[in-house]
Amino acid sequence: MLALKPTRAAVILGLALLIVLANSGHATAQEKPDYFAVVQQRLVTDGFSPEAVSQLYGRPEVFLEADGVSRFFVHSEAKLDYGQFTTPESIEKARAYMLEYRASLDSAEKAYGVDPRVITAILLVESRLGTRSGNRSCLNILSTLAALSDPEMREAFWRIIPDERRISRAHYDERVQKRAEWGYRELKALLRYAEREKIDPAAITGSYAGAVGYAQFMPTNILAYAQDGDLDGGIDLRNHADAIASIANYLKRHGWQPAIGREKAEKVVHAYNPSSYYVNAILKIADLLKG
Repeated sequence: MLALKPTRAAVILGLALLIVLANSGHATAQEKPDYFAVVQQRLVTDGFSPEAVSQLYGRPEVFLEADGVSRFFVHSEAKLDYGQFTTPESIEKARAYMLEYRASLDSAEKAYGVDPRVITAILLVESRLGTRSGNRSCLNILSTLAALSDPEMREAFWRIIPDERRISRAHYDERVQKRAEWGYRELKALLRYAEREKIDPAAITGSYAGAVGYAQFMPTNILAYAQDGDLDGGIDLRNHADAIASIANYLKRHGWQPAIGREKAEKVVHAYNPSSYYVNAILKIADLLKG
C-alpha cells in the first residue's frame, strides 16, 4: 500500500497552521487539532460509514495539505506557458505517442467519433503524455479544501499562506467558501470512485487541485465520464487506454462530432477547461499534428 509523506513545505505550513489554531483557542499546543472533524461529520451525514470515515482520517498519511491548497488559490491560466507544448520536440513526442497507442486511439475514434489528434493534444498538455500527472494525495487536497468550510479554519489558513502565494483578502474571502463546497463535492466523488473500484482512497494521487491521472479528471468527472478503455473491468486513469477512452467520451458528451467545425470544437474543448489559452493550445497542437 502506498504511504504518502508530506513534503517539507507541507510540514512547515501544517505546523504554522497548528500554531495559529492553538493560539486562537481552537486547540492546545499539546494536542493535535482535528482539522477534518467537520468534514468527517458531513461525510457520515451523507451516508458514508462512520467507522470507515474515522479509520480513514485516523491514518498517518492523511494530513492537512496546506502547501498544495495554497498553490491552488493563486493558480492563473494566463501565467501558464502553453507555448512549451507546440515546440517541434513536443510535437514529435506527441506523434510518437500516437504511433505507440494507435490501437487505443483508433478504438476511441471508432466508438466516440473524436479526432485522435485532439485526444493526444489534451494528454500532452494535461500530463505530458502520461509522464507527469501529479504525486499529491487527492484525498488530502480535497479534504483540506472541504475543511475550509469552517470559518475558524478559513481564518487560520489565510494567516499561514506564504507571501509569494498571497492574494488579496477580498479575493480570498470571495473564493474560499465556493472552493470549500466544490472541494467537498469532489471529495465525496473521490470516495465513491475508490469504493466502486475497490481501491485505497489514500493512494490516489494527482495535481494540487485534486485532478486524477493522465486525463486529469476531477472525481465528479470520473464518475460521470470515465471509461474502461482496455475492457479489463476497471477504470484507472493512469492507464493509457482508459485515459484515452475517457477523454473521448467526455468530448463526445459535450458535443464533439466527426468533421466538427472550428467554432464548435472550441466550445467543446472549452468544456474540458474553460480557458481560452487552453483551448487555443489544444487546437493548435492538433493542427500541428496534421502536418
